[in-house]
Amino acid sequence: MDNDFVLLAIRIGIAAAGLFLLAVLLAVINFGAIWFQALASGAPVSFVQLIGMKFRRVDAARIVKSKIMAHQAGLQSRGKNGIATQDLEAHYLAGGNIEQVTQAIIAAERAGIDMDFDRAAAIDLAGRDVLEAVKTSVYPRVIDCPDTSFTDKTTLSAISKDGIELRVRARVTVRTNLDQLIGGATEETIIARVGEGIITSIGSTATYLEVMETPDRISKAVLDRALDSNTAFEIVSIDIADIDIGSNIGARLQADQAEADTRVAQALAEKRRAEAVAVEQENKARVVANRALLVAAEATVPQAMAEAFIVGNIASLDPEAADHPLGL
Repeated sequence: MDNDFVLLAIRIGIAAAGLFLLAVLLAVINFGAIWFQALASGAPVSFVQLIGMKFRRVDAARIVKSKIMAHQAGLQSRGKNGIATQDLEAHYLAGGNIEQVTQAIIAAERAGIDMDFDRAAAIDLAGRDVLEAVKTSVYPRVIDCPDTSFTDKTTLSAISKDGIELRVRARVTVRTNLDQLIGGATEETIIARVGEGIITSIGSTATYLEVMETPDRISKAVLDRALDSNTAFEIVSIDIADIDIGSNIGARLQADQAEADTRVAQALAEKRRAEAVAVEQENKARVVANRALLVAAEATVPQAMAEAFIVGNIASLDPEAADHPLGL
């Protein structure tokens, strides 16, 4: 009986050892290459972590690749700007781009920009290109105003006080403001604000000659407006690339106004003429009506005379009759 129990225990131990060896073998087959790559690169990851990534449906190859990049760049695993394996897994599961975040932190480290993993991950999850943001903060980019990718217009149209139209094309140099990248307005807002500032500045000048002589006064006036507030960018400079003279809008508006005034005056004169014609026709109608009344009155005279003869009110037609007051 004891021998049977011992044999059973031995068999169970052998089976357990076999299962353990099988599990180790499967782990080595599945994760051996990745584990050895991480170990050889100085960014070791344990088999337990790799197996855990498998159960959590995390791409272990991408995690190890990011850790190797961070290690080769000199970032400590949990330093101020370091990258931990758990942080990479969490960002991956949240739908972030771990390679891009890692590259952004490395680029920021090289440029002397303070950026840790949490900040870079937040920017990435906000939908911004964190690597491009770091690059733009180091190497400013140039934006055309107006930008033909957003509008069909190639120039800004502004009118000075003397009525001359100026067609302006500007170039705005910006760098990324990492502190306001999350929630800050995009470059479309910068273009709109710069365009508005240029139009306002030109509109406040007395004559177009002032703008043509010193175009930099326009860019300086626009820069003083702090157009980059609450945006994801910081304006480095605004340069007037081209200025063309357009139409004489003031003269055209004056001509249009004079033509409109002429039409109004003609309409008023026509109104007065029509009123005079109406009054004339009314007077003619009154004359005809009065003539009708006169004819009607004259028609009653013979009838009255006949009635007078009948009743005897007219005694004689002798003009020498003395007893008649009218000599009848």
